[in-house]
Amino acid sequence: MHSISYLESIPLSYIAKYHGGIPKGTVPFSGFIRKHPSERNKLLLVYDPLGNNPRIMEFKIEDILHAEEIHSAVTESGEGVPLVKLWIRKGAHGVILEPFEVNDPLQFSARTPREIFLTEQ
Repeated sequence: MHSISYLESIPLSYIAKYHGGIPKGTVPFSGFIRKHPSERNKLLLVYDPLGNNPRIMEFKIEDILHAEEIHSAVTESGEGVPLVKLWIRKGAHGVILEPFEVNDPLQFSARTPREIFLTEQ
């Protein structure tokens, strides 16, 4: 089963858009968005979904200061994926959800230097 197949799409109109250009003090993230499965005040962003290192990120909706639709991507199966760019408030806290293999030590699919440090101590 695909790791995000249980999530439903969330329309971009669900996010309040800022009308006045890109607000200062933000950082852009691009990908496609999904409803959070249990918390209405949060959403999931599949960051870099067609790249070599896609990530699932969780943000509070209140921390999204600007949103815009960008081009759509097509998966290998021919499925269209609408992409968005979100500008997240600097200083906001997000969560990266990362798949791993249950083993001793844990086996991460794409290990970063931080993960290498944590698993090899």
